[in-house]
Amino acid sequence: MAALGIVVLWAAGVGALIRRTYFQPDVARLAEAALRVTPSALFYTVTQGDRQVGFASSTIDTLTRGIAFTDYLVADVRIDGAPRRIQARTTVETSRTLRLRTFDISIDSGTTSHRVGGRVEGDSVIVYATALQGDSTPADSQRVRIAGPVLMPSVVPLVVVLGEDPRAGASFVLPVFDPRALVARDARIGISAETTFVVNDSAVLDRRTQRWRGVTPDTLKAWRLTSSDEVGISGWVGPQGRLLSMSWLGFRLALHPYEVAYENWRMDQAADGVPSAGPASAILEMTALAANARAPGTMDRLQVRVLGVDTRKFALDGGDQVQRGDTVTITRAVRDSLPSRFFTGVPRPADAEQALDPEPLVESRSRDIREMAARLVGGIHDPRVAAERINQWVYDSLRARPTDGVPDARYVLRTRSGDANEHTQLYLALARAAGIPARAASGLAYVNGKFYYHAWPEVYLGRWVPVDPTFGQFPADAAHLRLVTGGLLRQAELAALLGGLRVEVISSRRHP
Repeated sequence: MAALGIVVLWAAGVGALIRRTYFQPDVARLAEAALRVTPSALFYTVTQGDRQVGFASSTIDTLTRGIAFTDYLVADVRIDGAPRRIQARTTVETSRTLRLRTFDISIDSGTTSHRVGGRVEGDSVIVYATALQGDSTPADSQRVRIAGPVLMPSVVPLVVVLGEDPRAGASFVLPVFDPRALVARDARIGISAETTFVVNDSAVLDRRTQRWRGVTPDTLKAWRLTSSDEVGISGWVGPQGRLLSMSWLGFRLALHPYEVAYENWRMDQAADGVPSAGPASAILEMTALAANARAPGTMDRLQVRVLGVDTRKFALDGGDQVQRGDTVTITRAVRDSLPSRFFTGVPRPADAEQALDPEPLVESRSRDIREMAARLVGGIHDPRVAAERINQWVYDSLRARPTDGVPDARYVLRTRSGDANEHTQLYLALARAAGIPARAASGLAYVNGKFYYHAWPEVYLGRWVPVDPTFGQFPADAAHLRLVTGGLLRQAELAALLGGLRVEVISSRRHP
């Protein structure tokens, strides 16, 4: 999961500075912006703390009938103490007015390779397929309906900057296809500040240090683009709508000449091998829960203090989790206290009703999901018993292993393997197919004295109850600190928020 979190910004395109909201595309603005797009290649250092850990590039090619955008990132990181080389490549082809036509995203974590590709049909449907390389099973093909032309995230900065004269305080809303969650949504982008950047146009080799350094500085006007939900991602773009600098999850991307961005890093690799983990490794440790980790025993109560972030951005209060200021108290539900059946005649709240619907990657109405759900809970009329049986089956049936792709419930059902995201997606699909409202929760798991990124389901049994098919817990214990609820988009937003988050344990109580 850490590898997916690290590269998701690049897999979504260098322009992953945006998220959601309202509006219809201004065709004239798109056409005007497209006329000003020129072929180019830019290069970036990827640093963590004070050490360069990778390299990235972004190129634009003008075609006869459209424009091609290619973004690439490679980084050496440590996950669970082991060095890993992560590579991600995104290729997007648009029309001459920047409307999405096709996209292809590949992620190689050193252990698995995942690919998502898709195309737009008639401005009304996006057809996409996901697959793990090396797997002989045919790729799943899914269809997502859209209300009209959409943009890819990598195109948005171009539209904002080239469409009209940018200025601080302006805001834009554009229809965007989010490849992380495989959904189309509107995105509000604001220009929060304006400044100047000094960038070097070329590089020379310093004979004394034998390292490349930038020369021929150029001063550029730059604008800071931010998303309306302030999820922690911010970036500066230049007058051509290209990324100049961006910080995300403890990593920083900065524009440099090719030799500075790549050759210096390559020489470091030749001299030292894979870089060792630096001071910022705690961020990775905080965002990666080993798929085969098991919680030692169960925790009945955990009280923590959440610091370093605006807690209003998190779902810290509700259910078995109570927030008072920056203090959160989690109490594990007692299994036998859960209602054995819904009260007849009492309607479920709207969020529970919505948690019965299928969604991209949670195809609860597909034939294979419905058949498996029927095999597991057929004839059971008690939703608590059914929810627990599904939880136990997912725990027993999936081989726990780290993965770095997009977790598709149908694919997980076939492959029977994955990390917490895969366990959660499959559980959601099976529970919804069985008529049990279920939603995804993401946050931190307190394991062996440390906090790790984790995902788990919540089911509605008269109230929202956390369960954990990765750990085999029903209900989940108090070591689960929920930060957000929702699908992959919310998980991506959570990953961005984790950079400044600190959690202090006040007290804990384990089951004897």
